[in-house]
Amino acid sequence: MIQDTNDNASNDQQLNPATHPSNSLDWLSRLIAFDTVSRHSNLALIHDVRAYCEQLGLTVDLTFNEAKTKANLFVTVPAGENADQINNGLVLSGHTDVVPVDGQDWTSEPFTATIRGDKLYGRGACDMKGFIACALTILPQAVQLSSSGQLRRPLHLALSFDEEVGCLGAPLILADLKARGITPDYCIVGEPTNMAMVVAHKGIAVYRCRVHGKSAHSSLIGQGVNAISYASKLVGYVDTLAEELSTRDDNDALFTVPYSTLSVGTIHGGTATNIVPNLCEFTFDYRNLPHMTQDDILAPIQAKVAELNAQMQARAPETGIELMQEESVPAMTDNNSAELQSLIAALTGDDERHKVAYATEGGQFTNAGIPTIICGPGSIEQAHKADEYVELIEIERCDGFLQKLLDSCTAK
Repeated sequence: MIQDTNDNASNDQQLNPATHPSNSLDWLSRLIAFDTVSRHSNLALIHDVRAYCEQLGLTVDLTFNEAKTKANLFVTVPAGENADQINNGLVLSGHTDVVPVDGQDWTSEPFTATIRGDKLYGRGACDMKGFIACALTILPQAVQLSSSGQLRRPLHLALSFDEEVGCLGAPLILADLKARGITPDYCIVGEPTNMAMVVAHKGIAVYRCRVHGKSAHSSLIGQGVNAISYASKLVGYVDTLAEELSTRDDNDALFTVPYSTLSVGTIHGGTATNIVPNLCEFTFDYRNLPHMTQDDILAPIQAKVAELNAQMQARAPETGIELMQEESVPAMTDNNSAELQSLIAALTGDDERHKVAYATEGGQFTNAGIPTIICGPGSIEQAHKADEYVELIEIERCDGFLQKLLDSCTAK
């Protein structure tokens, strides 16, 4: 249900679970009502969408996480005169999980879509159930075109889990497609871009560093190895390396932050002022430009770790530093998407290309050899916040965009 405070719509109105919406706003309302925060299952939403697709006569493929508590969904509207072509074609991709609302001060229920003025509020409204809603709305028309033999290019829909906690679901979709011999021509990931075309984004890698020292009374520091002190040496080196990254001559001015970045995010260590600390942990992230790799920073950091390890173990052999990678999402490149970019520019009437610092599943698609762009309704500035919203005009624009995209799939 959509609550519309403009006309005091009844809070008791319910969507009939046996039927599915026929427009994007109602679909968005239905999707928001599923609490798909990443720590929860997304299966209720996935099963609802699967039922909808099966009612349209489509075959749905699900891939699950190891615990079988979450699933990806992949469905194809086949093309060709015999409606039997499933290879190639265009993927519309979106993630079903959303970030938590804990500790946020919402003025309306986060899992009930509410219209106030020209905006629809709810968790996932822009990130990114708005795009999914528009994609689901266009499916019946695509099926009709397929049945009549007018669809010249297959249309695929890919819905993933756990994008918000490391893009964990999309690789399973891509592995399944590879096993089935399906290689889409293009992919559009509908993250919120205000319907502008994003052609590249940075990658992200998150590391945890655990420094093991040796405890001693602070009056006898020579008997200990100070984990905090050695952690600070490594933190200082990370900061120095970050400065070097900012002055490289191969940076990209099309990014808001035109260079790869390193940033220390958390640090914990010590138990009391009079105890030489035996443990200190810190985390840092690396956001790389598409033409750079993790090795550009990992190799020098590992060399520094080896240097500090030697110093520590000369004093106490049981000490040392562990460096562990906790998250890795590849950058999305624009190397092979020129044809797709031209198509999107023609459909939107906007030839401007954008590059962004945040990461999406787009990099996983480009790594799989599928040219990809990011384009979807809403603003990334509203994502993850209390009172997340999407402007109604953005949903209208996305509907119009997908209609033009579908029309392009029928052209000879």
